[in-house]
Amino acid sequence: MRRRDFITLLGGAAAAWPREARAQQPSKLPTIGFLGSATPASWSPWLTVFAQRLRELGWTEGRNVAIEVRWGEGRSDRFSEIAAEFVRLKVDVIVTGGQAALAVKQATSVIPIIFAVAADPVGSGLVDSLPRPGSNATGLSMGSADVVGKRVELLREVVPSLSRLAILANASYSATVLEMNEAQKAARTLSLEAIAVEIRRTEDISPAFETLIRNGAQALYVCTDPLVSFNLARINTLALGGRLATMHGIREYVEAGGLMSYGASFPHLFRRAAELVDKVLRGTQPADIPVEQPTKFDLVINLTTAKALGLDVPPTVIARADEVIE
Repeated sequence: MRRRDFITLLGGAAAAWPREARAQQPSKLPTIGFLGSATPASWSPWLTVFAQRLRELGWTEGRNVAIEVRWGEGRSDRFSEIAAEFVRLKVDVIVTGGQAALAVKQATSVIPIIFAVAADPVGSGLVDSLPRPGSNATGLSMGSADVVGKRVELLREVVPSLSRLAILANASYSATVLEMNEAQKAARTLSLEAIAVEIRRTEDISPAFETLIRNGAQALYVCTDPLVSFNLARINTLALGGRLATMHGIREYVEAGGLMSYGASFPHLFRRAAELVDKVLRGTQPADIPVEQPTKFDLVINLTTAKALGLDVPPTVIARADEVIE
């Protein structure tokens, strides 16, 4: 079976698996609550990587561990509902990321929390510090603020005439507000005019694009968060319609039609998250596990999207890419 088919099958099974059937897992098994902050379509590849690494570490679902999978669909109210459900189920550890991790942290100060991805774990209040998390949560940082400048520079290389850069961010999430501010600083460093456009819900996206196009934006920096993940197809379609080159933080956004991405490798982060879960299930406290910084970064370019936008990506940029989608 091809890998893509396997991922699709797993994602569909996780989404369709009746809650009642999952509830019949033997109560003696240690249970992992997995809260995907967006949809199965966007998170299933990472769930697959996570589960595979767990098996390599000796944890086989149904034999010596149970995994309760839920999908947050990019909605903060869903994050809170699922977090409360995991507390009622008395799961042994909760795995999630970003904004959803904050909802879980508010729901429990006892159950260990492993965040596979977090843009600003200290600034958002998830942990006290990276070396000493100080509570029931630890995990992996995306290091977003450190790579924002590189993303803006890459956009400038691909769009040499760029003078007005739009920045789209979910203003209800502190980590993306931080990323938006960093992107504005990077734009000013390159003498670009930055057009910050804030969204808080799905209904804000179309008006946001009307605003940035009306203001003459030539390219779009998209701050990563669950709301964006849930509305990714809409965002990429609107960007293409507005002839906007897009920069994203993760590969999957480019696979879905974005122009390019530069950021931490999510498959690598979710493999590491499984290793942290292994430590917790074997008795290590989250407070004793330092938050890790990413060590692998990927540059991905979608040449099909570039062609649709009428852009010629410089050979020097293509040569530096870890992956080129054609």
